Amino acid sequence: MWLGYSPVAPGTVGSLPAVLIFVLIDLLAPLQFQTPLIATVLLATCIISISLGKWAERYWNKKDPRYFVLDEHAGFLVTVLLFRVPSLALTVIWTFVATRVFDIIKPWPASKMEFLPHGWGILTDDLVASLYAAGFLHVAAWCFPVLFGQ
Repeated sequence: MWLGYSPVAPGTVGSLPAVLIFVLIDLLAPLQFQTPLIATVLLATCIISISLGKWAERYWNKKDPRYFVLDEHAGFLVTVLLFRVPSLALTVIWTFVATRVFDIIKPWPASKMEFLPHGWGILTDDLVASLYAAGFLHVAAWCFPVLFGQ
């Protein structure tokens, strides 16, 4: 997939397949299998991302190259694994926006994770940023439940 080559917001565009995967799981899988399926896809995504990370850094001669977007998939999946509301649309909108915002601003210690070697640095900063996104969404949903359809 060449989504990371998008001239505008490659990480955001590159994370769209993860949104599609989540929507398909939500629509097609029985409720009791949704969380295990999301976790399985997340684990596979992390393993592949770490495995390809060293290659990506060599290929693009850059630490955490913008063209490599599999880490954005993992970030989105972490957020939806930890935060969902009954409305699929509201879940997708809020988790996508929060994940992208926290990935872009990379609050500490997410910003420091990029310096880990190879695929670990590429992936871990997104995972930590997604933990912030999920935590933020839980607080926001508690403070403003009407915005989350509750």
